[in-house]
Amino acid sequence: MKKTLFLAALVLISTGCFAQKNPLVKKAKNYAMASENPDFAAARAAISEALEAEPTAENFYWAGMIGYQELMQENYNQMMGKGVDQDKAGEAVEESYRYWLKADELAMIPTLDKKGREVVDTKTRNNINKKMLEYYKNLELIKYGAYLGEKKSYEDAYHAFMLHLQIPELPMMQSDKLQREMPRDSSYNLYKYYAGAYAVQAELHQEAVALLAEIKDGEIDPVFVNKLLFQEYLVIKDTAAGVAVLRDAIVRFPDDEWFVQSFVNVAIQTGREQEAVDYFTSLIERNPTDVLYYQKRGLMNELLERFDEAMADFDKAIELDPNNADAYAGKGRLFYNKAAKMNEVANDIMDNKKFQKAFEEVQAVFRQSMPYFEKAHELDPTRESFLQTLKTLYYRFRSEPGMQEKYDATTQLLESL
Repeated sequence: MKKTLFLAALVLISTGCFAQKNPLVKKAKNYAMASENPDFAAARAAISEALEAEPTAENFYWAGMIGYQELMQENYNQMMGKGVDQDKAGEAVEESYRYWLKADELAMIPTLDKKGREVVDTKTRNNINKKMLEYYKNLELIKYGAYLGEKKSYEDAYHAFMLHLQIPELPMMQSDKLQREMPRDSSYNLYKYYAGAYAVQAELHQEAVALLAEIKDGEIDPVFVNKLLFQEYLVIKDTAAGVAVLRDAIVRFPDDEWFVQSFVNVAIQTGREQEAVDYFTSLIERNPTDVLYYQKRGLMNELLERFDEAMADFDKAIELDPNNADAYAGKGRLFYNKAAKMNEVANDIMDNKKFQKAFEEVQAVFRQSMPYFEKAHELDPTRESFLQTLKTLYYRFRSEPGMQEKYDATTQLLESL
């Protein structure tokens, strides 16, 4: 098919056979829909004058048709191997979209017909419906949004995706027939996912939260979506909502320790240790053999200075998993921190004899912590925190046989990490 015949067919399909009274609108159509060398700039200038003089629903519809026709031209160029100007095509889609929204708004304002009856412009509205459905099915705004995302124009990419997602929600698109042609399927949710990701990158955090919250229970990368949603809640300082996401995700994704650790971090940062103890207790009741829950509850009890409860939790974790380095380190910390507090009290003792006795008691408790950190280091040899604590302990007992050598070896290990 020759180019002139192809473009003529496009014009026939896209415009229909509507008579147009406004000469400026007719002029705009002639510029935009010329089969050879359409002049879209001239068409826009003419339609702008027409809208100023006569801002009717039909004229706004034709204003949108200029952008639509430019999109058709770009699609034709691509089909013919000439390449496509994606900026021009995308901007044309968004322009026509905005004009058609205004056209629909005006079309629904009742006017009086020749018999004095109130009527709305259903003819124009039906034409808009068809074009919006075409945009939706052809993913014109998704294509543009993806292109903008590649350019790192994240805010514009977000808006393009949102325009696509809003099409099924538009009042004009609510007929049963149209809704059947726009199912909210996995693809629809995938575009929400991308829109949410672009919103995060554009620092549109409230918008990101709204989208991610809608799809957090879906099938599209739910682990990542829940992680991202939690982080966005923290950004907007809605810690309670973020904690709720974590509590739900811990149960849904038990194999991903990230959620448990994030829950612990938030509990520590916000003084929610008791809430964390209660929550881990409920998790243990549901799954009494999960080592991680005992270990983390032990940490929370430790922070609440409940020595016996914390020790019992760490002991249970070791019983369930003898190779749990964190549980051994937890036991070591309990003794180490107890000794540190005893040391503070001892330093205030003025009587030398009493001080010496207190100091020996402090050393004995510090010594109790050492084998637990040594076992933790044995199980996890590259954990810097274990090595740092051992270095401090070895230095404390450096006058004893073999402790200086252990101190030197630990120092070398730390320097090699």
